[in-house]
Amino acid sequence: MRCRIARALARPLVLAAVATAIPLVSAAPVAADSIVVGGFPVDVSESPWTVALSSRDRFGGTRAGQFCGGVAVSPTIVLTAAHCLSEEVLGAPPNRARDLKVIEGRTDLLSDRGQEVLVRGAWVNPDYDPSSNAGDFAVLRLAAPLPQGSVIAMAAAGDPAYRPGASATVYGWGDVTGGGDYAHSLRGARVNVLADARCEEAYPGSADGTYQADTMLCAGREEGGRDACQGDSGGPLVAHGRLIGLVSWGSGCGRAGSPGVYTRVSDVVRALNEARGG
Repeated sequence: MRCRIARALARPLVLAAVATAIPLVSAAPVAADSIVVGGFPVDVSESPWTVALSSRDRFGGTRAGQFCGGVAVSPTIVLTAAHCLSEEVLGAPPNRARDLKVIEGRTDLLSDRGQEVLVRGAWVNPDYDPSSNAGDFAVLRLAAPLPQGSVIAMAAAGDPAYRPGASATVYGWGDVTGGGDYAHSLRGARVNVLADARCEEAYPGSADGTYQADTMLCAGREEGGRDACQGDSGGPLVAHGRLIGLVSWGSGCGRAGSPGVYTRVSDVVRALNEARGG
């Protein structure tokens, strides 16, 4: 997989009723025309819901402490990958990561554009299975709200954005070559949603993980070359202007026959509805 810590450079601060603040229905489509391996530069204004997770205590200040990605689904709620908040990645439980922040509105991590917002609390999916990578998502609650325009709607089950062949874009500040060449500016890569049968064939079960269609989707190109990579974990996969996936895991970066695997956002919607008794 893109690290056994998946695609992170990766548990809860406090258990909070954060699900009540998240919009679970599709809003008007958000432009996503615009690293990630095989990608291109993107200004954050084109994907304002894409945020960076930062801990300078843990990862230093060279790239503003960025170690994972995230996506704003309400002004005070950010989704990311569960493995991004593991003690293995953070070096301590998140409630002891004093400088855990979300960086929004910043294309270049070396600039002072945008803002850095403290994470007030986190909820990690209790059904997350690090062996198979199923249910790889967590919810961050922010100490201050992001601009309303920084929010993207989540695609519910049955949304055409999940159909095989749909064009999608993945965003992040991660490795751009698969060789440890980390970007300091946001990038995007255009990929296609692949059929579950193709994903099950690629990942039938191994040390990398096991593809499970109810909680995952995969995307890429049959010939490879475009993909998320280390450092992109938790970042958004967007199709038809809606959030359909969170970068989770895979085998290598951009390899033919090894597409990127994402947490299926419709499963996140279902789990959060259940968590809040919906």
